[in-house]
Amino acid sequence: MKSILILNGPNLNLLGVREPEIYGTQTFEQFFLKVKSEYPNVDLTYFQSNHEGGLIDKLQEVGFEIDGIILNPGGYTHTSIALADTVSAITTPVVEVHISNIYEREEFRHHSYIKAVAKASIIGKGMDGYREAIEVILAS
Repeated sequence: MKSILILNGPNLNLLGVREPEIYGTQTFEQFFLKVKSEYPNVDLTYFQSNHEGGLIDKLQEVGFEIDGIILNPGGYTHTSIALADTVSAITTPVVEVHISNIYEREEFRHHSYIKAVAKASIIGKGMDGYREAIEVILAS
């Protein structure tokens, strides 16, 4: 059984209420329960933190022992060299996911420090991007 962590960054705990015109009305917890039922042969876990250090600590904790990490770094995508350095340092493959299309939003969102160090980047596919990321990890 493959083990995959979904790791969400800042403000993603507000999915369902935050800017529903961009992110929809479904909470991540509702989505996660559905995805877990769709992949019964995958050990899926979920962690969210609004703190850069919390995300780095979790990557370091599991990044040498599980099969894959799906990372939506939120706003840290565009600012965190430390997060990118951590993705580079671990051996577990990381797939970057963004619910919205960061390239169609404000210009400061167009750069991702994570993209260069991730196995793949899935951008702008809504919550289905997480499913696609699971499939990328399962295929590797």
